[in-house]
Amino acid sequence: MSKAGSTLEAATDRSALVVRLPRRRGIELALIVVAVLLSVYGYCAVGLAKNGSVPPGAAGYGAGLGVLALLAHGAVRLRAPYADPLLLPIGVLLNGLGLVLIYRLDLETPGDRAAPTQLVWSTLGVGLFIVVVLLLRDHRVLQRYAYVCVVAALALLTLPIFFPAVNGARIWIRIAGFSIQPGEFAKVLLAVFFAAYLAANRNALRYTGRRIWRLQLPTGRVLGPIVAIWLLSVGVLILERDLGTSLLFFGLFVVLLYVATGRTGWIAVGLLLAALGAVAVGWLEPHVHSRVEDWLHPFASIEAGQGANQLAQSLFAFAAGGVLGTGLGLGHSILIGFATKSDFILATAGEELGLAGLSAIFLLYGLLVERGYRAGLLLRDPFGRLLAVGLASIVALQVFVIAGGVTGLIPLTGMAMPFLAQGGSSVVTNWAIVALLVRVSDSARRQYDGQVAP
Repeated sequence: MSKAGSTLEAATDRSALVVRLPRRRGIELALIVVAVLLSVYGYCAVGLAKNGSVPPGAAGYGAGLGVLALLAHGAVRLRAPYADPLLLPIGVLLNGLGLVLIYRLDLETPGDRAAPTQLVWSTLGVGLFIVVVLLLRDHRVLQRYAYVCVVAALALLTLPIFFPAVNGARIWIRIAGFSIQPGEFAKVLLAVFFAAYLAANRNALRYTGRRIWRLQLPTGRVLGPIVAIWLLSVGVLILERDLGTSLLFFGLFVVLLYVATGRTGWIAVGLLLAALGAVAVGWLEPHVHSRVEDWLHPFASIEAGQGANQLAQSLFAFAAGGVLGTGLGLGHSILIGFATKSDFILATAGEELGLAGLSAIFLLYGLLVERGYRAGLLLRDPFGRLLAVGLASIVALQVFVIAGGVTGLIPLTGMAMPFLAQGGSSVVTNWAIVALLVRVSDSARRQYDGQVAP
């Protein structure tokens, strides 16, 4: 055989071993259609239960949600063809279900309609998703702007101090009827900073410093700046009485520190410090202390003849829902009061969808977090790995803190359930998180496409 023939044969054998990964955009499209249909079905079910007829805006709602989802899908197909096919459909379904639940509660409060405003914010969120997917070609670009992100995050966290408190917490900026919660955007910016700083100093964090018991303590020069930023952000939040976001930032810091160093001792130290801080704040801060008392004695107001408080009404709603729920539109969670569309919207889901529906919602959140972790594990660059884990952990920590509060597992903290609860800043931020996870997952799978199989 000639030399040219053997070379051609070797090239042919090598090309036969090249692995081409499936892009799976068709699967994503099919799941998006299912998500939109389920949301429209829920919208119609609410109207049939409350008024005996399909709501007149059902077609417009379905068309609007479908167009937004298809535009987002087009952006992913164009710029992130290797992205995980579950991320976008999960976001569409959770957002659609949130709109359904808010619309259902709006029927009980005709003078306070939140669903139209939430739909506008959802549209802005999907628009931000499309912009991020189209313009952010490489997630590693964000690493260059780590210190810009941290300065912007601290500025956003500080602004609400100069505005009046709402329900005991200074976390809102309200101007001429327009309100925004800057802390929602700050958590993504801090996740970018933590990921960038820890990625750049991961070796120093692992191998330098003094060893105490089983924990390797890095030098102050390495760990000091990030601890100072974290303490400053948490201190501002405590001043604003936003303890839920403080707990979120603390958890995010500990998780990323553990991922960067690989040392389980940081988890133990984090849990110990969180417990000590919670006890101290619970005793010293009157607003938090009252929530701890409500958690320890949820039925005390009933025994005192003052009626059920919000937590007690939430527990009653979960109990009334049982396994299969009362059905959409047939519950009484509106009795919870002013926070039923925000902090306690999970109680409406638990009452009207039952334990089965609530479990399905938690599984959706679990899948979203798992796919974020999976993308991080597949990435080769440390910054992308930490960023994916951090963004997924934000969702996981929020769900735990909120679900634990409304079910009586932990004291209640004022935060918004991702995608479900009323809150424009929250839904826009969550779409930004999904967009970044889509970009990261695309990079994670793209790096393996076209490789030669062993």
